[in-house]
Amino acid sequence: MRFKILIPACLLLIALQANAQISEVQYQKIDSLFLEWNRPNHPGGAIGIMQNGQTAMSKAYGLASLEYLVPNTPGTIFNTGSVSKQFTAMGIVVLHQQGKLSVDDDIRIYLPELPDFGETITIRHMLHHTSGLRSLHAMLELAGWRGDD
Repeated sequence: MRFKILIPACLLLIALQANAQISEVQYQKIDSLFLEWNRPNHPGGAIGIMQNGQTAMSKAYGLASLEYLVPNTPGTIFNTGSVSKQFTAMGIVVLHQQGKLSVDDDIRIYLPELPDFGETITIRHMLHHTSGLRSLHAMLELAGWRGDD
């Protein structure tokens, strides 16, 4: 059920980027899409829409912690997990298309603190998960760390 609402909501947000501001009708439509998450004892989320460098909408729904009944706020920090990968990749593609970087650049240009492992690691390698670098979580698990630590 959530995905039936989430996907149209995301499409609506993308469509709104082209407008100069959010009308009251648009605000109400967005708000109605997220009201399902604004129930007692229900996890929620937050939405933020920026247009022309200004906050056009900022609202939170539901709870940040079901255990402690802490409500979400527009300032709640969320663990985005793997969702951020798509946004990072898209940002890199945009920068590549604008000529501000090349996907064939050595990542050490942008991450000089990364040790030299004897082979060039490019942005393309990172995008395709072919860099040879291990996952942080895999390394932590090898060191004995568990997710509930």
